[in-house]
Amino acid sequence: METVKKRSECPISCSLDVFGDKWSLLIIRDLMFWGKSTYGDFLKSEEGIATNILASRLQTLEENKIIEKLEHPGSKAKNLYRLTEKGIDLLPVLTEIYLWAEKFFSIPADIKATIDEAKKDKEAFMQTTMKDLKKQLEE
Repeated sequence: METVKKRSECPISCSLDVFGDKWSLLIIRDLMFWGKSTYGDFLKSEEGIATNILASRLQTLEENKIIEKLEHPGSKAKNLYRLTEKGIDLLPVLTEIYLWAEKFFSIPADIKATIDEAKKDKEAFMQTTMKDLKKQLEE
């Protein structure tokens, strides 16, 4: 397992060392909100991640127990990825990023609908989404 070197004892710095680069957060977003679960799914994201970067970020997220890799039931050539409990616990962080971004950027309608749902009742949104994500761990 690749050990993440701490730059400092600051909790924000330590957390960013694990999931704070652009690509890792986008992989977590895709798993959390868009139902993506395979290497190919992540490659199709509109941001256009390179294959070597994707492989590296998936490995780092797995090593840090943010995601787990499972055998694909329909293909021995594919793997499935899903968030772990530790990864699911990032839901409030990603939700707050969405809420912040909505104040300053133009948001596509499908994402805006999710943000509006979260703004209506953030606690209920968190509970429902968390429950749905944890249900995937039981499958």
